[in-house]
Amino acid sequence: MSPPAQARAFAPGSVGNVAVGFDILGHPIAGIGDVATVRRIDAPEVRIAAIRGSVTTLPLQPERNTAGQALIALRGALRLPFGFELELDKGLPLGSGLGGSAASCVAALVAANALLDAPLPVEALYPYALAGEVVASGGLHGDNVGPMLLGGLVLATAARVTPVRVPAEWHAAVVHPHAVLETRRAREVLQGGYALREFVAQSANLAQVLLGCERGDPELVRAGLRDVLVEPRRAPLIAGFRAVQEAALAAGALGASISGAGPSVFAWCEHRAGAQAAADAMAAAFAAAELACDVHLTPIAAPGARLLA
Repeated sequence: MSPPAQARAFAPGSVGNVAVGFDILGHPIAGIGDVATVRRIDAPEVRIAAIRGSVTTLPLQPERNTAGQALIALRGALRLPFGFELELDKGLPLGSGLGGSAASCVAALVAANALLDAPLPVEALYPYALAGEVVASGGLHGDNVGPMLLGGLVLATAARVTPVRVPAEWHAAVVHPHAVLETRRAREVLQGGYALREFVAQSANLAQVLLGCERGDPELVRAGLRDVLVEPRRAPLIAGFRAVQEAALAAGALGASISGAGPSVFAWCEHRAGAQAAADAMAAAFAAAELACDVHLTPIAAPGARLLA
């Protein structure tokens, strides 16, 4: 049976870094994301026909767009004789810490994959998603695209994506203040030296979180879900961050930190009711800083991207 001429796919938002896994650890956010419509065309090129839903003007030149560059990488690697025309419907704001650029990239790849004569396994799309992310962040960072592709908590290195088991009842509260923090600016503040003791402490924290997730041990996660490297440098960029973090912890969260590059803040909890309590407390703290916000509750083991049609 020949492949379809058009496909649509949805990719969810994501919590990147998860405090202790800078650039390598992330999980999806259920219910929010981007949609890509991809058509197979005879011309051996990638075109972007339209981008809808974004308040920021995004480039239609494919090599300057995360989704466009991802499709260019896919075409080049597979030596495809045909091309793709792409339309994006943005459901995620840019500069939000919710993985907006990555979601477009992953949705486009999942849709395009359905148009191949021999579709690839989803994990095989990872290198092309990384190539797309370079456009937005300047490097091969898989903490957003990895979990968007596979679903659930994912350890994403430059070479592979590895799922991490998490209890199904564990939830995250993700609170997005109505503010913009560009990824490149958030990365600029990370320049400079770090003490060896900070690396040791962060390594110990990451190990506790990963082991706690695999064992379903919330106290191990509670002990480890603290960012001693990146958060101290980025926190001043987010109005009210410390108060929001403290509110989540006071509400019983296992830990709370910056989602991706910010300004969104996430908190991990042992169940949905706990995540709701943390979200309410976090939203109130942002309101005290005169910032309205959007609140999202999600299983940490939320599903990844999927075909729509």
